[in-house]
Amino acid sequence: MAAAAALRGLVGIAAAGGRRVRACGQRWDAGWRGFRAGASGGRPGAAAARGSSPSRSSAARKAGSLRGAAASAGRKGWVSGGFESEDGKLTCGYSSFIGRRSTMEDCYDIKLTKVDGQPVNLFGVFDGHGGNLAAAYLKDTLFKNFMKQPEFLTDTKLAISRAFLETDRDILETISSSFRDDGSTALAAVLIGKRLYVANVGDSRAVASKAGKAVPLSKDHKPNRKDERKRVEDAGGVVIWDDTWRVGGILAMSRAFGNRMLKEYVIAEPDIQEEEVNSDLEYLILATDGLWDVVRNEDAVALLKAEDGPQAAAVKLTEIAYSRHSADNITCVVVQFHHDK
Repeated sequence: MAAAAALRGLVGIAAAGGRRVRACGQRWDAGWRGFRAGASGGRPGAAAARGSSPSRSSAARKAGSLRGAAASAGRKGWVSGGFESEDGKLTCGYSSFIGRRSTMEDCYDIKLTKVDGQPVNLFGVFDGHGGNLAAAYLKDTLFKNFMKQPEFLTDTKLAISRAFLETDRDILETISSSFRDDGSTALAAVLIGKRLYVANVGDSRAVASKAGKAVPLSKDHKPNRKDERKRVEDAGGVVIWDDTWRVGGILAMSRAFGNRMLKEYVIAEPDIQEEEVNSDLEYLILATDGLWDVVRNEDAVALLKAEDGPQAAAVKLTEIAYSRHSADNITCVVVQFHHDK
């Protein structure tokens, strides 16, 4: 009920012509220090969250100002930031840019917390379509729903899958009465101890740098994928070409949250990959398709070590995608693992 009420509040804002913050990413640094964030259109690392100090978060401090193509766009609708964990084993940077779109439908979420005393790190990007209601709701709610699952620490894959489906039901319940049919991708990474879980619905993508090589940790849910097309058609749907392959000639992805009118075919069941965090795992990139439409996996990974920390890398990736004429919002989160700490 509380979840539905929260989404109804978002719907009310939209119906009244209200405007949300254009970059709707959320940061939550409970129990952690060293978090720095740049406000939309501001200088990365310009504002520090509570508990931060000048001696921490060197990656965020050194990122510098937005450069090149994104800077020439006036920085409108852009936000960036980064952090360093207290134990120094993890640093992270993010960058989110409205790009050439008139509205911002991307969101991101970063949570560093503890569950039953166990450190848990969660990272996510959400790419909305048909409006930003579904993406904003996922940013506010999905990770909370993960941690509410009784099996979250003991059977993490099951807990993630259940949380995805429960959150989708909440979105559908509320949007069904709002004259809207918003939808969204969801790409989430959950780090618990030495286990990394990457869950995906839609065409946002996770790519790891493992021993210097680009390794995809998710597979885009596109209607022209042989297995996805068969699943859609077996459910009674059709896949039609209309400038790209689309479910029902409408949606250019085969899985998504929301999209009530296509829900029989466009499901929110995630694909989940599990990885051991060892010395081979150097970086993790989570990004919306605004990046991957114009940047190859290998090129993104090659750039990482050339930049001074994950925030600078996230900014550079955003900038490169824009300079290559990405037509979409661009959001990416870069996580760096430090195994010598």
